Amino acid sequence: MEKVRVVIDGREVFVKEGITILEAAKEIGIRIPTLCYLPKQDIKANCRICTVQLRDRNKMVTACSTPVYEGIDVLTNSKEVRELRKTLLELMLADHPKDCLTCVRNGSCELQTLAREYNLREVPFESRKKDLPIDDKNSSIVRDPNKCIMCGRCVDMCKKVQEMGIINYAFRSGEYTITTPFGKELQDTDCLFCGQCTTVCPVGALHEKEDIDKVFEAIQNPDIHVVVQTAPAIRVSLGEEFGGEKGSIVTGKLVSALKELGFDKVFDTNFAADLTIMEEANELLYRINNNKVLPMMTSCCPGWIEYVEKSAPEMIPNILNL
Repeated sequence: MEKVRVVIDGREVFVKEGITILEAAKEIGIRIPTLCYLPKQDIKANCRICTVQLRDRNKMVTACSTPVYEGIDVLTNSKEVRELRKTLLELMLADHPKDCLTCVRNGSCELQTLAREYNLREVPFESRKKDLPIDDKNSSIVRDPNKCIMCGRCVDMCKKVQEMGIINYAFRSGEYTITTPFGKELQDTDCLFCGQCTTVCPVGALHEKEDIDKVFEAIQNPDIHVVVQTAPAIRVSLGEEFGGEKGSIVTGKLVSALKELGFDKVFDTNFAADLTIMEEANELLYRINNNKVLPMMTSCCPGWIEYVEKSAPEMIPNILNL
């Protein structure tokens, strides 16, 4: 592929023809803020936060959706660009709840981070609080449409990656929103509760349901004997999460920490996992030797099992049921 000469913030560089301004900027270490953009997802250009200035054409364009061309001259942080981004953020915040301190994404919210980066201290626009009902009656996911910034990340994940289409765009103009089919609660749809939508939401509109308070309430009740059982992978992933060397096993620290928290007994799933593998092997041999249904499939993921039950019921006989 041919290369073209581009100038970004005064720096001349040669990049592949056809890549976007956002990608070209990344190649030379220049960060352009984004909200709706996510690598490997479709380009949406919904939020406009990545807007940059084309000095050679005297116009504003979105960096995520605009390809570079020979001689393009881009400003990513000019006065005009910063003022436009700040106004866009102010408009978002005017339509957003002001409960940052109690929000589940406090400290890890991408909108909050951008508001801090652009030194927002007040919102000059009239607040447009939506006061929509929160969808939290299922056991896994909380969906708060009041916090949705219409970035579309969850739509792409649900529709293009998981191929379910439970969350999608609806209506137009002032009624434009992201919702479920006919506005149903998640528990009344074919949602698998896989949770992938929660991993891409930049704010607190979609997040996992947590039972931390219930656990502590049980621990602090002297009449309840509380046990905890850890998955085999946790002994390694927790070590990495707390800065340990990759692959290091922290079983002892994990058990000690759980006992310090107040759990009465800590059980390890390692032995039971080995037994499961043996049972699966026996079942596979039985199916092969007796011409039973193949291929045999198994999974510990309830979301995957629910997918088969709802979207591919003809495959249920293939699933190993221990």
